[in-house]
Amino acid sequence: MRIDPEVVADLRAGSDGPVCAYVYDLAGLRDHAAAAVAALPDRAELFYAVKANSERPILDALTGIVAGFEVGSAGEIDRVRAAAPRTPIVFGGPGKTDAALAAAARAGVAAVHVESIHELRRAEHVAAGLGVTLPVALRVNLAGPLPVATLAMAGRPTQFGMDEADVPDALALARCCAHVEFVGFHFHCLSNHHDAPAHARLVLRYLARAGEWAAAAGLPPGIVNAGGGIGVDYAALDRPFDWRGFCAALPDVSDVRLRFECGRFLVAACGAYVVEVLDVKTNHGHAFAVVRGGTHHFRLPASWGHSHPFTVIPVQEWAYPFPRPGVAGGPVTVAGELCSPKDVLARDVVVGELRAGDLLWFHHAGAYGWSISHHDFLHHPHPAQVFLGARQRLRG
Repeated sequence: MRIDPEVVADLRAGSDGPVCAYVYDLAGLRDHAAAAVAALPDRAELFYAVKANSERPILDALTGIVAGFEVGSAGEIDRVRAAAPRTPIVFGGPGKTDAALAAAARAGVAAVHVESIHELRRAEHVAAGLGVTLPVALRVNLAGPLPVATLAMAGRPTQFGMDEADVPDALALARCCAHVEFVGFHFHCLSNHHDAPAHARLVLRYLARAGEWAAAAGLPPGIVNAGGGIGVDYAALDRPFDWRGFCAALPDVSDVRLRFECGRFLVAACGAYVVEVLDVKTNHGHAFAVVRGGTHHFRLPASWGHSHPFTVIPVQEWAYPFPRPGVAGGPVTVAGELCSPKDVLARDVVVGELRAGDLLWFHHAGAYGWSISHHDFLHHPHPAQVFLGARQRLRG
C-alpha cells in the first residue's frame, strides 16, 4: 500500500507515545485478490493460506473472493470458522495430533493433507472413531532438482510430505480404508519463488506426476493442490511476480481441479509497519537508528536475513529543548528496542536524511510480519492494528 499522509497524521494524533502500528488497506486487498482469481484458468481455484496473516479483518475481506482457506492447525480452523462458517477449508502441515484431525473432521474440511502413511492410518483411526468419512490428499515431497527459492520444503530431505517411493503404498492403503476418501495430491515444494515461468513449469510437473500415480492405482487424480510459494522480491518491489503470465502458461485441465493456496502473494502488499525513530547514533563508525518496535513485531527481516524496504517520513516537530540527532547522506542500520543485536529490520541502507522523531514506513509488511513474531519478548506494548475499510480500529 502507498503512504497516505492522512493515515500518517491519524497515527501521530492517535498515538499515546511513539508511533508503532500495522496499517492494512482492505479495499486494496480485495481488489488484488479478485484480480488474482479472475486471471486463473478454468478448473483452477485460489485458497488463502491463513498462516500468512490470520487477523479477523483480513479473513473477512477475503471471504467470498477466494475459494477457501488453507489452515495449519485446529486453532486456525476455529479462526476461519468464526469468520466464514461455510467456506471450504483444507488442513495441512506436519505433526497433526489426533485432536487436530478430529477438529478437521468435525469442521467438515474439504481435505486433510496427510504427510505420511502413518498419518494416513491415524486419519482413518480418528475418522472411524467419529463415524465419519474424512477426505484426504497425499502430500508428496517431490524429488529434485527444483527451482531455487527462498525456502525449499521438498526436493531434499525435510519433515514435509511423503517420499515419492511411498506414494503407491499410500494409495493402496487409502483404497482399503473405510473412513477416509482419497481426493487428490498436495505439493508445496517452495516458498517465496520469484520466477513465474519456472513456477508454471513446476506446476506442470506436479500435474504429470499426479496423473502417473493415479493412473497406476486406477484412481482419478481428483484435485492437484500446487500449494503456494508465489513470491515477493523484497529487494525489487517494482518487479512483482508475473501472476497473469503465470496463469496464462498453465494448461487447460479437464480431468483435475487445480488448486493454489497462496498467502504472501495475496496479503504482503496490503500492509505496512510504521514506526517512530527513537534515537540515531554512531557506534564504531556505523550509524544506527533505534525505533519503537522491532523484530518482536515484525520478525520477517531477521528470519530471512534481508533488509526490509522502507521510506523515511520526515516529521518537522521536535519536542525536546536539546539537539536532534540524525544522519544524512549515508548508510544506516535500523534496529529495534530489544536487548539483542539480532533485532535488526534493515542494515546499511543509504538515506538522504534520517532524524530521531521521523517515521519509517516499511512496505509489503502484510504477510508473515505480526503473525510470526515473538510478541511478548520483553513485554513491550503491542503495535496498533489499523484496518482501513474495516468497521473498527483495533489496538494491540
